[in-house]
Amino acid sequence: MVAGHLQTKKGYYYVVVGYKAPSGKYKYSWFPTGIEAKGGNKKKAERELMRIRHDFVIPTEEEAVSEMKTDMLFTDFMEMWLEIERTAISPVTFSSYDMMVHKKINPYFEKRHIKLRDLTASDIQNFYLHELKTISANSVKHEHANIHKALKYAVKIDLIPYNPADKVDVPRCPKYVAEYYKADELEKLFEVTKDSKYALLIRLVAFYGFRRSEAIGLKWDAIDFEKSTITIRHTVTEAKIDGKMTLIQQDSTKTKSSMRTLPLIESFREPLLNLKAQQKENARLCGSCYCHDYDEYIFVDPLGKIFNPGQVSESFNRILKKNGMRHIRFHDLRHSCASLLLANGVGLKEIQEWLGHSDISTTANIYSHLDFSSKIASAGVMDKVLSVPQTETQAWKTL
Repeated sequence: MVAGHLQTKKGYYYVVVGYKAPSGKYKYSWFPTGIEAKGGNKKKAERELMRIRHDFVIPTEEEAVSEMKTDMLFTDFMEMWLEIERTAISPVTFSSYDMMVHKKINPYFEKRHIKLRDLTASDIQNFYLHELKTISANSVKHEHANIHKALKYAVKIDLIPYNPADKVDVPRCPKYVAEYYKADELEKLFEVTKDSKYALLIRLVAFYGFRRSEAIGLKWDAIDFEKSTITIRHTVTEAKIDGKMTLIQQDSTKTKSSMRTLPLIESFREPLLNLKAQQKENARLCGSCYCHDYDEYIFVDPLGKIFNPGQVSESFNRILKKNGMRHIRFHDLRHSCASLLLANGVGLKEIQEWLGHSDISTTANIYSHLDFSSKIASAGVMDKVLSVPQTETQAWKTL
């Protein structure tokens, strides 16, 4: 039986079947079900999915001509391209592509009924101008990357002669300036969250500069209490896939450099050991009500359920508002860590390794504006090697 899944389009369920064609390439076929994607129709649609998968016959080489055609609507092409991308990218990346196409790109172009072969740079440019009325230049830049990649594929399979997105002017993004808390603000944050279930999570993120996915993805085997180390090698994220929010647990990180081992300081040893003991006690007290699906993880609630990434950020925002603290994102605790390191003389290379950036240019681009100590050192060097004569007052007298 071939692989397949349900996809919603314009309020109806479609069955998308994926198969390996005789040519060796992976292809997709779409089948309308006529079933509305609302109410209690999902089980009915799932039965149709199973029927179509069971009855589907892989076409011969002649029959396996791509369903993508040059005279198809651009929106239909984007739908089919998405399904091809699904097999080549991570679930989290696919979720962002899927949302961008269905929430932004296709709703705009559906009203215009533009065919793939007729799409021009002007059409795409007008879309960006329309988007800039409500979203940032950086968001438009992401939309451009999505459209450009899709049209690049269309050129590759000879549907169009060139990529019209190459001719578009992408809006320039202002340089990103990271928000962060200073030491006194972090100390206040630690104080107001000391009784919160997120207290230890917040302190670890602020101290080590972990990404949210890295912190929530910490397992007990990442902590070596004998060698006093903490290792990042697993992440937990969430993504909306096929209309449903899904927790993504994976033994991988954002980049290879993100996999790193850091020293476990004494300040965290005791709280972690206490938390481990508390989890064991919670499991005993709750009995059959306790969820054992996440026993490996450090950050779970009293009933054993892993912390939800979105709820962590929402709760963090509420804590700041309730306590009258300046608003920053949960991710900005990572930036707060970097700013404190810089302010206390730690170099960009060391910060790169601490944060797990793949390239020092990433670290420099984000934090160079904070590195004032290096500028003072540079000024000191120039002052020593270059003598600047004092300007005499009389030289400025009016002639």
